[in-house]
Amino acid sequence: MSIYDKLNQLGIALPPVATPAAAYVPFVQTGKLVFLSGHLAKKDGKVWVGQLGKDTTTEQGKAAARAIAVDLLGTLHAAVGDLNKITRIVKLMSLVNSTPDFTEQHLVTNGASELFGELFGPAGAHARSAFGVAQIPMGACVEIELIAEVG
Repeated sequence: MSIYDKLNQLGIALPPVATPAAAYVPFVQTGKLVFLSGHLAKKDGKVWVGQLGKDTTTEQGKAAARAIAVDLLGTLHAAVGDLNKITRIVKLMSLVNSTPDFTEQHLVTNGASELFGELFGPAGAHARSAFGVAQIPMGACVEIELIAEVG
């Protein structure tokens, strides 16, 4: 089954590539690797603002990370033209806007990781880092970047 069939089954429509908010490009490909710039969590078309451990729950953060994964897929599609060309999701780096005592960044990031696993199967299993940070641009609750391999 193609990635697009799986997306349709999940009711997921790929968004267009977001316009960068600063001096960078949304993706760069070198050799077989595609590097996607960090994507901010969005809800209802606006930056999903919040701080985990203060005004945002782990479950809300996980939903935000899943929403970012969908945006990352839209950018990855634009970068390679066909998501079925992706042979591996190599790595995610997740930044979670959180209070100093919040320790569930890894669970928040599962929102993205689980979707990639669902869509790509074993090729969706990836290396990952999840960090708690004091702030993210525009007050977003989560930001995630991605590295993928193209066949």
